[in-house]
Amino acid sequence: MAQPAGNPGAVGQQYTTNPPRELPTRRGTELLLLAFAAFLVTTAFVLVQANQEQELSWSIVWYGLAYLAIFGVAHVAVRRWAPYADPLILPCVALLNGLGLVMIYRIDLARQQRAISLGQDVTSSAPRQVLFTVMALALFLAVLILVKDHRTLTRYAYTFGLIGMIALALPAVLPSSLSEVNGAKVWLKLPGFSIQPGEFAKILLMIFFASFLVAKRDLFMTAGKRVMGVELPRARDLGPIIIAAVVCLGILVFERDLGTALLFFGIVLVMLYVATERIIWVVVGLSMFLAGGLIAYQLFTHVQQRVANWIDPLATYDDPGGGYQIAQGLFGLGTGGMFGTGLGAGRPEMVPEAHTDFISAALGEELGFVGLGAVLMLYLLLAMRGMRSALAVRDTFGKLLGGGLSFAIVMQVFVIVGGVTKLIPMTGVTTPFLSAGGSSLLANYILVALLLRISDTARRPQQPSRPRQPVQQAPLAEAHTVMVQRPRQATDGGNVS
Repeated sequence: MAQPAGNPGAVGQQYTTNPPRELPTRRGTELLLLAFAAFLVTTAFVLVQANQEQELSWSIVWYGLAYLAIFGVAHVAVRRWAPYADPLILPCVALLNGLGLVMIYRIDLARQQRAISLGQDVTSSAPRQVLFTVMALALFLAVLILVKDHRTLTRYAYTFGLIGMIALALPAVLPSSLSEVNGAKVWLKLPGFSIQPGEFAKILLMIFFASFLVAKRDLFMTAGKRVMGVELPRARDLGPIIIAAVVCLGILVFERDLGTALLFFGIVLVMLYVATERIIWVVVGLSMFLAGGLIAYQLFTHVQQRVANWIDPLATYDDPGGGYQIAQGLFGLGTGGMFGTGLGAGRPEMVPEAHTDFISAALGEELGFVGLGAVLMLYLLLAMRGMRSALAVRDTFGKLLGGGLSFAIVMQVFVIVGGVTKLIPMTGVTTPFLSAGGSSLLANYILVALLLRISDTARRPQQPSRPRQPVQQAPLAEAHTVMVQRPRQATDGGNVS
């Protein structure tokens, strides 16, 4: 307890200060929210089986225990290695991942019943999704343990940028037999499994761009010529945005993947705007992207096909590669209406790839507009908490990286849900944490681990500075004698003037 400073002349008086108050880690709040998420997911599993099979089986217990084990380990890891991280980020991820697992399991049941009636075999996706979640958790733990301070990533920024560019361009240069699935060359087919390197490339490139913009921030804030009252950037400073535009157009043309191109370019523009606070960069970037898109539309038939499917999917309903999938997704959303048909009571298996690209249409059919809106609000809450951590962190690199990671989640959801609802042309990106697939899940758990690390740094109390040691004074008997000349005073008749 601090001693009063009442008698400054007291000999031997001890003065101490109160230690800084320890901030709550809020890990208990996180645990309660995880328990609530587990309750919602378990209830959803019960509803699916009750409506689909009219009975409950032991598979619910298996999936429920796997879910609890995965996120129990994740909570312990955050409590151990990132104790001051935001308490809402992990529960939001857990609930999204759990709902995705429920819908994948529900679509598996419908596909199995349909296959039995046709005398065919079908592979279940739900067990593989649980396995991918376990692998994603391993990467999540590795990032939390190895990256003790997000600022150390700047040491390897250019290496990450090079690896990211190679990973992004690799499917385009490989033969179609090693890289193409459903018309998009975004895969890397390896013996026994396949991955999408672009999912990991976006994180590596965000680290590179955040570090690059911090180092070159003054250059991008310098205005160039004034044209029609607008201060344009200098020509020699346009290099990064030109490179980003060329890479995105290359992805659009050679990999036939509009989603990745739009996602990557949007992230670069937002990070550039956050670093410079100049809206002209966004205007220039969007203008370049639109111009490149118009050129690609004139030159390449697959781009024209995507646009035609977007404008009127019913007109190309029966064409190969036409609007059948988009139309079926819209039919499912219309069937769901405001409150949905109920979990297990719809027909989401009628939509091709309902467990991957069109899982939002399956959710909209069985949960309705209200349920799908609630899921989108979860994404918004996750991104807002990430943005809040980015604003609170003290270093510029952390602000840019945290903002880029948070915006990547929002942008990816906008791109895929916008395509499913026919707001924008359909793309091939996945819905984060919901869609079946290993690459997306692995990459997004790395993204969440980095967000938690930045959040932990932002909320962690600063260590108090060490008090300065008092200067040891020599004893008076050993002090040196210094001659001081007394100033001469002016006198007049003995009186001081």
